[in-house]
Amino acid sequence: EYLIDDRGIGLDPLTRVFVVENYRPLDVEAMNAASAPFPGLRDFAAFCKPRPGRTTIRDLMQFSWTRTADGLVRADVKADAFCHSMVRFLVGAMLPVGEGAKPITWPQAMLDAGMRPEGEPGFNLAPAKGLVLAEVAYPSAEQWGARADATRGRRTLD
Repeated sequence: EYLIDDRGIGLDPLTRVFVVENYRPLDVEAMNAASAPFPGLRDFAAFCKPRPGRTTIRDLMQFSWTRTADGLVRADVKADAFCHSMVRFLVGAMLPVGEGAKPITWPQAMLDAGMRPEGEPGFNLAPAKGLVLAEVAYPSAEQWGARADATRGRRTLD
């Protein structure tokens, strides 16, 4: 999960080490609309730091936004594996949408193009401190080998 405080009252001293402060209010509904097309087996090249010999195809199972009971904005991101900096790039692409600076379709256009827009303002790598590993789930013991092979294997979209 990724936690953001957009309330404009300053960070809570007890949670400031794992919450990012955003100085503009965020529209969670717009961010959910922009995130909706992302789940599934896709090439996330636009949202990963390139690494030689590595694929950027991942199976994203969930990418959604909620406002917590204490008013923070939380991104829930689940996948069978992540590319280098993938979650931070996904969040960074959704923040301008939540602030109203970019249209809801802007992140999907990057996903479809397979690249980040060079020189275009608005697309940033979100800070690391908001990213929290909340859960690691494993398949049943009988499925470990098959799941490991699928996750580590060179993926294609064919």
